[in-house]
Amino acid sequence: MASSMASKSAAESAAEQLIVNKYGAMRTELNQIYSKITELEMEVSEHSLVMNAIQALDPSRRCYRMIGGVLVERTIKEVLPAVQRNKEGLEEVIARLNEALEKKKIEIAEFEAKHKIRIRKSDDVLDDSSKKEGSAQGVLVGPAGGSES
Repeated sequence: MASSMASKSAAESAAEQLIVNKYGAMRTELNQIYSKITELEMEVSEHSLVMNAIQALDPSRRCYRMIGGVLVERTIKEVLPAVQRNKEGLEEVIARLNEALEKKKIEIAEFEAKHKIRIRKSDDVLDDSSKKEGSAQGVLVGPAGGSES
């Protein structure tokens, strides 16, 4: 009988570990999406700065553009539309990533509800200990500085 209890708890522990691992992977994926969105938003900002800097200049003026690690000489007339297209493409990718982010948030919320997952924060730990009024658990710590005068 003791061996059947031990095997049940081992199986439950393994199942819990699988749930925790899957939840961790989902959270990691969510963080990766956030990071990618932030990175692409920075690139859009850089594209806007370049466009604002070169729009007022003479369209026949020479400028240089990095294409695939190679610096290429072009005119502003040629570069400005390409920078604009790249910026629009980045904005489309950001919009798709935002959609994926929302789907992932919903998926994580459903997973949390299904498996009754709660995130414990440091404030929660303090709240939990204060709720146990008659409890003798805990540590009593005196004031910092040691001695009183």
